[in-house]
Amino acid sequence: MDKMSADAGHSPQFLQIGDPAPNFQARTTMGVVNLSDFQGRWLILFSHPADFTPVCTSEFVALSKASDRFEALDCALLAVSVDSLYSHLGWIRAIRDGFGVTVSFPIVEDPSLIIGRAYGMISDRSPDAATMRSTYFIDPDGIIRAMICYPATIGRSVEEMLRVLAALQTVDADQVVTPEGWHPGEAVLLPPHQDQASLLADGDDSMWFHRSKPQSQKG
Repeated sequence: MDKMSADAGHSPQFLQIGDPAPNFQARTTMGVVNLSDFQGRWLILFSHPADFTPVCTSEFVALSKASDRFEALDCALLAVSVDSLYSHLGWIRAIRDGFGVTVSFPIVEDPSLIIGRAYGMISDRSPDAATMRSTYFIDPDGIIRAMICYPATIGRSVEEMLRVLAALQTVDADQVVTPEGWHPGEAVLLPPHQDQASLLADGDDSMWFHRSKPQSQKG
């Protein structure tokens, strides 16, 4: 059964980037987990509308195949839907038998909708209890750093999830920002000036508002 912590009373419409991720304890396909157990590393928490559906199945196959790429970025994956644990287990077996792929991350059961409502995964206007296709990038301090939401009819992109994760890590490590369409290894941008002295120190640089540099290479 889902158990939300006392600090998880966010109303869905108020959960924003920069907020602490609401903590919870719940049963998963890999045992009971506490969200707080993931602190110290990156976590992508993502919801899917329902088990045994075509779009969700395609996502779980793709994410499982890419699990080593997320692991290389020290990022765990954690899925959640309103389906029961036993539905999750049956679906995992069907995916293994049908696609030859073993789902490599835990799937949380949320039949009480507590987690879905705390994170805003369930729309107040939804005709049913199915979660939206929401993705939350949670940093090692337990802070939500990015959110992406798709309708149930459109599958999310694993490549975009990896790109956003790499961008967040690069921003933190190098104190830079990333331009449109950035991918790892490409040039990054310097943050804008925050005061007059640093601005004027740039002299005659006409592109003072758009300063790029090569991405730092890790040894």
